[in-house]
Amino acid sequence: MGGVSVESGNKSGRRSLDSEINLIPMIDLFICCISFLLITAVWSQMARINANAQVPGPPDDTKERENVEPEKMLTIEMKADDKFTLIWKSGATVHATSEVPKKAVDFNVGGGVVQKRYPDLAKEIETECKQYCSHKNDDDKKQDQAILSVDNRTPFSDIIAVIDAVYATQRKFKGVDVNQFNVTFSAR
Repeated sequence: MGGVSVESGNKSGRRSLDSEINLIPMIDLFICCISFLLITAVWSQMARINANAQVPGPPDDTKERENVEPEKMLTIEMKADDKFTLIWKSGATVHATSEVPKKAVDFNVGGGVVQKRYPDLAKEIETECKQYCSHKNDDDKKQDQAILSVDNRTPFSDIIAVIDAVYATQRKFKGVDVNQFNVTFSAR
């Protein structure tokens, strides 16, 4: 059924016109092609974003719109080799800017492993958070936003040390100590 006839044909030495074509490889090829077609069709639908999506929804014309002030965010810039720049802003408005000297303290973890710490940065962030942080209540589950702005040449150990300094600022949420900030990155 799925093979090729190897008969020599009739007595005159001519080939028979009844040769069978091997259909198994052709069916396998078609199944693979159909599989790829179906998979790419599904993925192309998932990659689309509706341009008319309105989040959180269409504005209600019966209600007067409230002007919601954007929350204050902390941006920690690591541009200079000798200092950190802390910038508190909400939207395009800059509320405060301060500079903290970049003084690394080595901390032995054990087994000869040494990690960097920035205690001066942690103290400055905690001090400024008392004035500028938005989410301080015990029942507020949101965290303040901290954006770490780094260069591509910044060593990974420095980035981890800065994240540790940001996470050193804690607050109470339902009686439990939690991180004050959610850290995101902005790379250049």
